[in-house]
Amino acid sequence: MHFPLAEHRRLLGAYLKPLWVRALLLAGLVALSIGLQLFNPQVIRYFIDATQGAAAPGTLLVAAVAYLVVGLSQHSVALIASYISMDVGWQATNLLRVDLARHVLRLDMPFHKRRTPGELIERVDGDVTALAEFFAEFVVRVAGNSLLIVAIVLLVAREDLRAGGLIAAYVVVTLVALYLVQRVGAQRWVSARQAWAEQFGFLEEHIAGSEDIRGIGGEPYVLQRLYGVMRAVTTRARGGWMALALGYVVTNFLYVVGYGLGLALGAFLYLQGAVTIGAAFVLVYYVGMLAAPLEALRGQGEILQQATAGVQRITELLHMAPQVREDEAALALSDGPLAVTFDHVNFAYADGDNGALMNGADGQPRRVLHDISLHLEPGRVLGLLGRTGSGKSTLTRLLFRLYDPTAGAIYLDGVPLYRVGLQDLRRRVGMVTQEVQLFQATLRDNITLFDRSITDEEIEAALAMLGLAGWLHAMPDGLDMMLASGGYGLSAGEAQLLAFTRVLLRDPGLVILDEAASRLDPVTERRLEQAIDRLLENRTAIVIAHRLHTVQRADDILILDGGRVAEYGSRAALAANGNSRFAHLLRTGMEEVLA
Repeated sequence: MHFPLAEHRRLLGAYLKPLWVRALLLAGLVALSIGLQLFNPQVIRYFIDATQGAAAPGTLLVAAVAYLVVGLSQHSVALIASYISMDVGWQATNLLRVDLARHVLRLDMPFHKRRTPGELIERVDGDVTALAEFFAEFVVRVAGNSLLIVAIVLLVAREDLRAGGLIAAYVVVTLVALYLVQRVGAQRWVSARQAWAEQFGFLEEHIAGSEDIRGIGGEPYVLQRLYGVMRAVTTRARGGWMALALGYVVTNFLYVVGYGLGLALGAFLYLQGAVTIGAAFVLVYYVGMLAAPLEALRGQGEILQQATAGVQRITELLHMAPQVREDEAALALSDGPLAVTFDHVNFAYADGDNGALMNGADGQPRRVLHDISLHLEPGRVLGLLGRTGSGKSTLTRLLFRLYDPTAGAIYLDGVPLYRVGLQDLRRRVGMVTQEVQLFQATLRDNITLFDRSITDEEIEAALAMLGLAGWLHAMPDGLDMMLASGGYGLSAGEAQLLAFTRVLLRDPGLVILDEAASRLDPVTERRLEQAIDRLLENRTAIVIAHRLHTVQRADDILILDGGRVAEYGSRAALAANGNSRFAHLLRTGMEEVLA
């Protein structure tokens, strides 16, 4: 399928509009360059005819100087135009990169579960890079070279109408041939760009897991897979390059034909006495000049081929909409601790959303949560227990609205969750998970997530509230200490402390601790106990835990089994009931039973 040019025009209009002054200046420079190119052959014509008429040496000298001045001016203008075109192209594509990155970040979890980071990097950066020349010069160059071709044909026709007609026919045949070649290559480049994205995704995924791959001796298998991926890239890209090569061959063949035609016409007209020797030279010169704009148009056809592939993939990405939609009449949550209510909530991941095939034997999505109902009063702490795969993390993802329930409803402070604005929801609900994402930036930026409105005094007050003032003072350079990507240089416990501080700075009404201390040793975990207590103070909380002492701070207990509520009630009441599951866990040891 040939991708319509409407999307090309839409992108050009959207991202060149802020740069219209530079684009207009570029158009003017290109037009001036064309005028100078067309004028210089006339100087040569005058010079040749003047020599035939025994002109004065001074006249010939003036013509020679004029030729040099015009030539230097034309090259200077072309150099400035080239600089401006690249500047326009990169500014426009950078604006597009920002919009694409913002759009990708707004897409929800099902989208990100289906795509690797490497693939998304190729989509956001690689595809846009292919558009740099398209934004920089496509319209201006195509329009400029088209104008140059028309002007050459008209100037040749002014010398001789028959020559003008033949040259016009030659131009039409060449342009039709280029158009047909461009159609052949466009879809091949779409396939090639997809193969490159898959290769980037494969490399990113396996480099990130290199430690595990080496640990199980999986290098040969990975290299074999990489060979297949790279072979697919080569095979698909070969089609695109062959289309480009075909355009080059066609253009050069037709150029040789055209140049021979120009020489024949010039010689014929001169011998017939229809033109002067200078006019014959100009005729041949102008026909020779057609090679540059036709070659440029061929090059723009190559750019259009690759741009078409990039535009198609970019447009497909921009047309993807999140499954989690924000209500137009979004409501704000009140300050203070929030009440939490699950009303007969069911949930099933779509196929592949959670990194695995989630469909059952009947082909329908397999439910992960079954008829979950609970009510958590403001300021109370819920201990959420269950074996791995019982649905604990899924329940908290729903509450954070990374997904929406398949059936039933969730309420925060009596407000249906879908009615709450996403920005307000993410501000009023804080989450700390096992994995803490840290960036290559200062300690300050890692705590504030690059929010410059948060002052150092507020950061230090939050750390002091969590009992971490001494820890901060022990850090080299304090808040200015640089952290490596991934948090190298910090222990797992220190990374969790940063996550607690992030949450505290937002002052949420609900805090979710998703097994935040499950990977820590007992000594480090005890170090976090005071910070956790202060973080949960005067806030509603849901704590997923595997260790017994972690749930001692809970007011209520919810035990999930296979996505269903196995037990729910007051922690004290369940502990006093010898027949309850919770009491059994206390007797046998939670770590062994819930592993």
